[in-house]
Amino acid sequence: MAKKVILDVDPGIDDALALCMALFDPRLEVVAVTAVGGNVSPQLATRNVRAIVEQLDPPRLPRLGAASEPDQGLPVDSRHLFGVDGLGDAGLEVAELLAPHPSEKIICDEIRAAPEEVTIVALGPLTNIARAFHRDPELPSLVGRIVMMGGTVAGPGNVTPAAEFNIFCDPLSARAVFRSRTTKTLVPLDVTNRLVLGFDVLSQLPEETTRVGRLVRKILPPAFRAFRQESALEGIHVHDSITLVAVTNPELFVTQEMAGDVEVRGELTMGATVFDRRRVPAWRHNMEVAVDMDVHKVAQQILRNLAHAGKSTEGL
Repeated sequence: MAKKVILDVDPGIDDALALCMALFDPRLEVVAVTAVGGNVSPQLATRNVRAIVEQLDPPRLPRLGAASEPDQGLPVDSRHLFGVDGLGDAGLEVAELLAPHPSEKIICDEIRAAPEEVTIVALGPLTNIARAFHRDPELPSLVGRIVMMGGTVAGPGNVTPAAEFNIFCDPLSARAVFRSRTTKTLVPLDVTNRLVLGFDVLSQLPEETTRVGRLVRKILPPAFRAFRQESALEGIHVHDSITLVAVTNPELFVTQEMAGDVEVRGELTMGATVFDRRRVPAWRHNMEVAVDMDVHKVAQQILRNLAHAGKSTEGL
């Protein structure tokens, strides 16, 4: 039986790659794709979600949620890596919806429709999830699981020395979700940074004769150029795609129960994820944290998922 999932995303090329895989994975039933501001503004994230889903035209169309402004605004974005439109300046066309529903409403609706059956795959800031929990206080106990890309345990951040991008964008929401009574899995930078997809991946993408191939071959080359220019990296990180694999192939990951929280006020540490790893911890464990993965097999799984998605859209 396919696992019901909500993908909460801030596209972003990496988010788009994860959507390509998820929307054609027979192990997943994507009931909704909700936009959140992060890599790009809320308005652009909403547009990008619609554009990606329209380009891919999956066999089962998910409900789409519109992003709204976070309470504190967005302190940073990723347009230096992903282009002005967040998708490598691909110029994707999209039909505008007249009255899109807010992402937090879509999340509430879908969780209520299938209590304890839906996994939320959070690939951006946690704004929507915190708002959904505030909107419906019973919701945290009705979520099957939240799998989150974000934070660090022992490594440095990627937007400040202490903080990872998704958590830094909205630390107050991240703290609310961390402290909620949901079952949670965190996939941090300590693990996702271990995988770099090299330039050889470009020759292994689905053909341009497929809808998936046309999209990924348009958006991925600019990402490779940006990572090389900005980080001197001969390849790209795909944090969100790795997190999706943690949902479909948890056997490829090693996890550990931990007690985590988020710093929301520090001048140098705002957005840092803090874990009580003392010999005798005082905090109660509140989440499962990925601490290792089989890098080679995860990379293979990403390519296998993309290949399957490509075959699912051949000649269309």
